[in-house]
Amino acid sequence: MQTTQVTTNTWRLSANIYDILFEGMWPIPHGFSMNSYIVKGEKVAIIDGVCDWDGTPEVLFDQFRQMNVDHNDIDYVIINHMEPDHSGWLKDFKKIRPDFKIVTTAKAQALLKSFFEIDNEIMVVKSGDTLDLGGGHVLAFEEIPNVHWPETMATFDTKTGTLFPCDAFGSFGAIDESPYDDQLTPEQVKFYEFEASRYYANIVGAFSAPAAKAVAKTESLPVKIIAPGHGIVWRENPRKIIDDYKRYAAYSKGPAKEEITVIWGSMYGNTKRGVDPVVEGIKSEGVKVNVHQVPETHYSYVLRDVWNSSGVVLAMPTYEYKMFAPMAVVLDEMGRKKAFNRKAFRLGSYGWSGGAQKELDEILARYKMNWDFLEPVEFKGAPTEEDLATIRRRGRELAIKVKEWVAAG
Repeated sequence: MQTTQVTTNTWRLSANIYDILFEGMWPIPHGFSMNSYIVKGEKVAIIDGVCDWDGTPEVLFDQFRQMNVDHNDIDYVIINHMEPDHSGWLKDFKKIRPDFKIVTTAKAQALLKSFFEIDNEIMVVKSGDTLDLGGGHVLAFEEIPNVHWPETMATFDTKTGTLFPCDAFGSFGAIDESPYDDQLTPEQVKFYEFEASRYYANIVGAFSAPAAKAVAKTESLPVKIIAPGHGIVWRENPRKIIDDYKRYAAYSKGPAKEEITVIWGSMYGNTKRGVDPVVEGIKSEGVKVNVHQVPETHYSYVLRDVWNSSGVVLAMPTYEYKMFAPMAVVLDEMGRKKAFNRKAFRLGSYGWSGGAQKELDEILARYKMNWDFLEPVEFKGAPTEEDLATIRRRGRELAIKVKEWVAAG
């Protein structure tokens, strides 16, 4: 890949990653980008880095050469976030440059030793500290803990108004020759918006309270450009991604959008017979519906839609006195990510015994999810026509509740 100039004396270096699960969990069919940045004043700083997967550090080092930057020219390595997808390259860098100086937080300093046995000269910074690179480029540091690790900070170039927030304001999706929002079509921007919402729900969602605080800090700065560690650089309309993240953080407690996500799983087709009626009931009120079958749909995508929805339908059978296992996995992940305060409805089939409700209640209580459920529709074996009519009516009732909640919110 080619390095590109972000703004005055500032360049973006990047590597695209494919064919893995992000964090070992999340599918990335469109890949994702690892972004690093060089700021040149009288001194040179590299901000953030890349992983140590095969060939990735070499991509970064090749981009040094494209810029005519020798590794010995780098005065400061600024580590906003210690997660190995951003810091893994340090092991290879240390082989060619053992004496580099690191700028990071106190909590990150401890992790450097634990992950990489690196104890180089370290400049520990906190909120309000600055580093003058010369030429007017004064870097200001702001701690944004738990977005999404406790050591995280953001770096702000006061000369150019460029914010380097690492994982904050990031997205999935590999980047081609057009890494800036001002180079993209509206359709392409919409693609990265979708990938940003999935990234947020999957990676940042559990830390929405700290994320909201980070967004508030961002709004107090004269930001002109947002240059994250993953995804496109926002230099034409940085307000777009700021507002998106502000909404995503608020969605944790709701209300979210005027949408309902229907999640269903069925063993022999009996529970499945209730899916169309509930969707029909919801649509009769003009509310958007997202439908996912589990386990066929990976919970990454289910979580993204639940995060953006004010209402949820759980359609699953009882299985061995408990919830249909794939549904339990998905619901547990929703609790872990703190998708709270949804309007909800449950339906499903059982055979010789019920029991799904008990496990559902246990998961909801464990994570203090505070979901507001309509009366469930549970049927023995196949649903009757009366059951299906009730399910259709419950779908409509749920849609009405969602519309009222969103309107009041």
